[in-house]
Amino acid sequence: MVGIVIVSHSKQLALGVRELAAQMVQGQVPLAVAAGIDDPVNPLGTDAIQVYEAIASVLCDDGVLVLMDLGSALMSAEMALEFLSPEQREKVYLCAAPLVEGAVVAAVAAAAGKDIHQVIAEAQGALVSKATQLGFISRAGFNQSIDGKPAIPLSVSSQPILNEEIPTREIRLTVNNRLGLHARPAAQFVGTASRFKSQIRVQNLTRNTEAVRGDSINQVATLGVRQGHELLITATGVDAQEVLTALQALIINNFGEDNTIVELPPAVPQEVTPPQQGEIIGIAASPGIAIAPIVHYQSAAIAITEYHIENVEIEWQRLQSAMQIAKQEIQTLLSHASIQIGDADAAIFDAHLLFLADPVLLEAVHQGIFKQRLNAEAAWQAVVDEVANSYRRLEDAYLQERVDDVVDVGRRVLRILLGNSPSDLELTEPSIIIASDLTPSDTAKLDPTKVLGICMTSGSATSHTAIIARTLGIPAVLGVDTQVLNLESGTLLALDGETGRAWIAPKAATLARLETKQRVWRTAQEEARKKAHQPAITRDGRQIQVLANIGSLADVQIAVANGAEGVGLLRTEFLYLDRTSAPGEEEQLAVYQAIAQVLENRPLIIRTLDVGGDKPLPYLNTGVAEANPFLGVRGIRFCLANPQLLKTQLRAILRASAGNMIKVMWPMIVTLTEVRAAKAILTEVQRELREAGIPFDEKMEVGMMIETPAAVAIADQLAREVDFFSIGTNDLSQYVMAGDRTNPRVATLADAMHPAVLRMIQQTVQAAHGESIWVGLCGEVAADVFVAPILLGLGLDELSVNPQAIAPLKQAISHLTITEAQAIASVALQQDSATSVRELVYPIG
Repeated sequence: MVGIVIVSHSKQLALGVRELAAQMVQGQVPLAVAAGIDDPVNPLGTDAIQVYEAIASVLCDDGVLVLMDLGSALMSAEMALEFLSPEQREKVYLCAAPLVEGAVVAAVAAAAGKDIHQVIAEAQGALVSKATQLGFISRAGFNQSIDGKPAIPLSVSSQPILNEEIPTREIRLTVNNRLGLHARPAAQFVGTASRFKSQIRVQNLTRNTEAVRGDSINQVATLGVRQGHELLITATGVDAQEVLTALQALIINNFGEDNTIVELPPAVPQEVTPPQQGEIIGIAASPGIAIAPIVHYQSAAIAITEYHIENVEIEWQRLQSAMQIAKQEIQTLLSHASIQIGDADAAIFDAHLLFLADPVLLEAVHQGIFKQRLNAEAAWQAVVDEVANSYRRLEDAYLQERVDDVVDVGRRVLRILLGNSPSDLELTEPSIIIASDLTPSDTAKLDPTKVLGICMTSGSATSHTAIIARTLGIPAVLGVDTQVLNLESGTLLALDGETGRAWIAPKAATLARLETKQRVWRTAQEEARKKAHQPAITRDGRQIQVLANIGSLADVQIAVANGAEGVGLLRTEFLYLDRTSAPGEEEQLAVYQAIAQVLENRPLIIRTLDVGGDKPLPYLNTGVAEANPFLGVRGIRFCLANPQLLKTQLRAILRASAGNMIKVMWPMIVTLTEVRAAKAILTEVQRELREAGIPFDEKMEVGMMIETPAAVAIADQLAREVDFFSIGTNDLSQYVMAGDRTNPRVATLADAMHPAVLRMIQQTVQAAHGESIWVGLCGEVAADVFVAPILLGLGLDELSVNPQAIAPLKQAISHLTITEAQAIASVALQQDSATSVRELVYPIG
């Protein structure tokens, strides 16, 4: 018999609905409740784990129908599905029927022995008789389209009915960050708004827009909010004041961004003479000279067919499954991009995740499937097109370019729906890419050692594609004439990303001039880096080691060129990504040796495999779905559960250590038992190598990451087991603040500048120094030059950052004294929020 789950913000309401439905069927139908949260002061809310447990309690082969009241109930139900196995998930259906009437009608239908699809159909029509009796609709007119034409209004549910007795608060704020509510701040705004129960409406008073929903990434982004614009934010609900306070803090803090002017490549000056033959002019998007044969890149065409469907529930489930896979792909891309381009620029993909969770968009697609009976592909594409057009209609050119992100996410879901594999670009030799366009996802996966330049017929200097290209150091000229698409692959092309020009089969004189400019540019870069190759010494003589975080062989070359004194964190996950099996010992050995060779006896700290959380590897999956992978089998836990995998990696690391300054580091240690178990495996591998006569560094240092409050609490004991600590503030922040850094709704909580996190750093340093071991920090916060005084003042011996941050960090350190830094750190530890800490060190204005 079909089971029914009732999901509500109110436990009392849910229990009442269950009692009503149970009385209608004399207890024949399995009914479960997932409602409220465990908070005596404010019990209203929903919990995905509760929903999962309720589904599991009534799960059967006949299927489970889940009914929800509103808002986060739907999101909690969707999240609960992720905890089920694929086989279980196929038997669970989320239903848009009204909670009370739907539960009663569904229970009666289930008791009558109807199958899941018949029960769904009955529940979906639960309001028909009431609406007909009240004269709101005629039975003949129910579910008709407007004027006989299909319509998928994006404004569906954008004007919620509000109870006048529920408190309403409003606030007016001016947005001061340089680019206004572009993708990343919009994602933070929506993520913050979605954490609360109140309904949020936002209006751009400067542009006199209509108010839109604050939990919709697309509606917020299309308000066209730029620097200096005034917003009217209205909150209606029990926590109205709290959400407004949170949004006010976010805006006052400029969404965590600084207002330093980013130097974009100069605009192409007005030409006095027309371009020469073979010369084309475009937009200067990323500086640098590239000379190489061309390779055409074309995204796989996606053709969809629109057709009428009978079973709307199956079609909706198809779309939900595709969106879930898309979320997993984006999470993997986000993890990869964080390694390649740093967390700040990788946050572009947080907006992609929010796009998939946009309630307005989901409601519109739902209408397309359930009311118009469109197939999932057609309903999805119609909504994506409408969202894209809403961006194109904006007057602001910068915000118009966010359509690329919409199209990117839209194509990803369509590809999955159609069962197509992703089309990654694979180059056999260094080349210049010619394309009509590259999505942000495409660009983030490029290898700068193979892709020497980008030449596109679309785009601009402020597009996300251009931003990522600049971060990767790939010269780019965008917006060129479409004639380049007709060039034969292998044609030699030269481009100048500073002037926005490109030359097809350039003449010898042009090549000579560009090669000269390239040499001059490289010389200038070298001059600028000279200071970066000097030690970072404070004005009172204290030297701070500045190393690099890297995730590939290409990264180490960039790091050394930027003045890295070694590698403070080699993320070895790149060896395990994008493949069907784990890398062998010889493959790993070759990579570690190659990186060590580039470093020329500078220190290389290799972190053992750290998978789980936001870095899942399908072929290493244990087969057990984890409700919260960040608190699950990840890091050292996974490796200890798979000792042969760890032994293979340790053999490669030890063999590479011979003649090199290599250190090994354990991730995610929380107990003494774990670190001792890892060391025991290391000792076993060392013994095997000795017996085989294979050389390795007998004195290789062994360290560990400090990433959890547990590790901080016993840091004095752990310090007796290892040679050094490295504090990973990205993870430490999320565990201290109980905020998943990959979840846009709570990511702002995971702030390394919060005094609670700073105190954890201080405690770790004191414990380490008490046992005479050194301690470094390899989190993203170390790249912020304004934070350097606090980190130095807390007593850190080493900082490890992304390669691009090395030179400015060294310069910032050279302007400080330890005495000054300690004074600033002392004050920071006494602050009451991350915002207050930033106010201490960030320049005013």
